[in-house]
Amino acid sequence: MKGGLFWALLLLLAVLSVLVFIYTPVTDPRPLVSSAADSSVNLEELALPANDGGLTLHSGYTLKYSEEHEQPYWVAYVLTPAETVIKATDRADNFRPDPAIITGSATLADYRGSGYDRGHLAPFADLSWSEQSASDSFYLSNMSPQVPALNRGRWQDLEAIVRTFSLSGPVCVVTGPVLSGGPYKTIGENRVSVPEYYYKAILFHDGDKTRAIGFILPNDNCPDPVQSYAVSIDDVENMTGLDFFPLLPDELESAVESTFDLSLWDFTQYSEKLAASYGYDSSNMSLDDTPVVTSTYKDPETPKETALYFLYSNFAPLKLEILETLASFGIYL
Repeated sequence: MKGGLFWALLLLLAVLSVLVFIYTPVTDPRPLVSSAADSSVNLEELALPANDGGLTLHSGYTLKYSEEHEQPYWVAYVLTPAETVIKATDRADNFRPDPAIITGSATLADYRGSGYDRGHLAPFADLSWSEQSASDSFYLSNMSPQVPALNRGRWQDLEAIVRTFSLSGPVCVVTGPVLSGGPYKTIGENRVSVPEYYYKAILFHDGDKTRAIGFILPNDNCPDPVQSYAVSIDDVENMTGLDFFPLLPDELESAVESTFDLSLWDFTQYSEKLAASYGYDSSNMSLDDTPVVTSTYKDPETPKETALYFLYSNFAPLKLEILETLASFGIYL
C-alpha cells in the first residue's frame, strides 16, 4: 500500500509538473496600463506599428514574428540618450534560437554556409545598456539574412546615425525586412526568406515637436551616402504594407508621415566624442537620466489572471531555460 501510494504521488507530481510547464506563460500575462497622466507621451506604445497581437517582448525591444519567413515583420523599440551612451557590457556574439517563438525561430544552421550575415534588426549597440538587453539582441528572431556588404556597410552606418538621432531626445525606432512581395530566395532547412530590401522608420515626438523620417535600403552593396536612402514614412508604409505610429493623432500622423526634412536630423555617425558635444558623459549618467514614459502592469484581478501571474513569476525563467536548451538541439515545443 505504501509503495502504491508512493508511485501514485510520484505520478501526480509528474502530471502537475507537465501542466505547470504547459500553462506557464513566457511573457508577463498582466494587462498593461499607462503609468502616467493621459496627457503624457507613452513612447513605448507609440513605437508599435498597428498589429493584431501575437507580439514577442524581450528586454529593450518588441517584435512581430513571421513564421512564413522565419524572421520578424518588424522590431520596435525606444532609444534614449542614456541608452545610447551607457555601455554596460561587451559584445558576446551569443547568437541563438529564440525560445519565446512557440513555432520555432530560425537556427544557426540556417545561416551556416549561406553567404549571408545574421543581420541584427535591433542592433547590439542600441541594447548594450544592460547585460540582459544586450544578450536578448542576439536571438535569431531579431535577425535577417543580409548581404555582408550591406550589414557591414551602409546598414551599420545607418544604425550609428540613428544613435546620433537619439542624442536630441528619445526616438521611436521600427526596423525590419520588406516582406510584402516574393517569392523570395530562402536559406537553410527552415527556409529563411532573403529579403530584397530593409527599412527603418524613425519618430521623434515629445508632445510639442514631432518629426519623422524613413529609410529603404536594398539588400546589396549601397555605395551612396545614407541620406540618399531617406524617404517619407508614407513611402515605407506603401512598400511594406505596415502602419507605423498609429497612435499619433490622425492629423499629426498625416502631416509628419507624408514628408521629411533632412535638415532636421544630424547625420553624423555616433561616437563618444559626439555624445560629449551634446553634453552626455557615460561616467555621469544612469538610465533614469532620460526617462521614457512607459506602461506599468496592472495587478491581477481575476482568479485566472492571479494563477497565470503566479506561474509566470515562479516558473517562467525555468521554462525559458528549458526551451532554450531544447532549441539548441533543434527541438521546439
